[in-house]
Amino acid sequence: MREPLAERRDRKLDLAAHAAWLYYIAGNTQEEIAAKLNVSRQAAQRLVALAVSEKLIKFRLDHPLSECIALAEQLRDRFELAMCEVVPTDAANGDNLVGIGVCAATHLESYLINKTPMVIAFSSGRTLRAMVDQIPSMQQPQHKIVSIIGNMSQYGRAGRYEVVIHLADRIGSQVYPVPTPVVATSVEERELLQTQRSFITVKTLAEQAKVTYIGIGQIAWNGPLHSDGFINDNELTELIELGAVGEIAGWAYDQHGMLLKQGINNRVASVPLEQPAQRLVIGVASGVKKADAILAALRGKLITGLITNEAAAQAILETQIK
Repeated sequence: MREPLAERRDRKLDLAAHAAWLYYIAGNTQEEIAAKLNVSRQAAQRLVALAVSEKLIKFRLDHPLSECIALAEQLRDRFELAMCEVVPTDAANGDNLVGIGVCAATHLESYLINKTPMVIAFSSGRTLRAMVDQIPSMQQPQHKIVSIIGNMSQYGRAGRYEVVIHLADRIGSQVYPVPTPVVATSVEERELLQTQRSFITVKTLAEQAKVTYIGIGQIAWNGPLHSDGFINDNELTELIELGAVGEIAGWAYDQHGMLLKQGINNRVASVPLEQPAQRLVIGVASGVKKADAILAALRGKLITGLITNEAAAQAILETQIK
């Protein structure tokens, strides 16, 4: 479903406010603004002009996103991120995924509308699914949409928040799912699965991705891996005892963002993560309950970009200062 006109206008004003903050307060040039917002220099100039014409600029930025923009800039500078977006937290529902879904979809759409063929990779999960739900229908058969994670349990149960096939259906692109479970039953099974031609093809494509969007899950009772049936109670308990706080595409890591060398990581059948990430890998996650997992991913340089909400951003920065 196409985004309503009012929401499109609101999003444009959000971008205009962001551009104005970078120009008038942070002292960025139009070239720097264009690079940070992933738009052309002319578009950056028009956004700043729009902020002025809409009277968003007075002696201070008269726009509700000013605090979010400031948080995004702090996170970008603190963790040397290639990009960072922070959206307001819904006071009535801190877990509302619509706002972050719209923001992430706008970022993704800037790649999808490109006529040059490119590879775009994804993990899975509720937040990324919310992002894909905001993408309008289009025909972009030149792109390759690639998964970095399987979508079933060891016993064949399918996950509820598959992303790449859903996105490919919306944009008419080529799609490459990972043909494995998230976690294999044994090391031997994982090794066998990852020698298959289909897995090697997907892994090779994922390594060529222009951008990778990943969800970030907390390691906790009824956390994403556990609630979706990808790991059982005993495996979750072992991860907690090993000090795991978060996971990306099934790969568990500790509070410092270091990937575990024990537990389910010996059997994860997803595409391996780079540490530190050498390409644009954008974490899309929100909420206070995920703040520790997001912070750890930032510390371990598992991600080079972040799209999150105000509540999570504040919690991350407050924890980092302590």
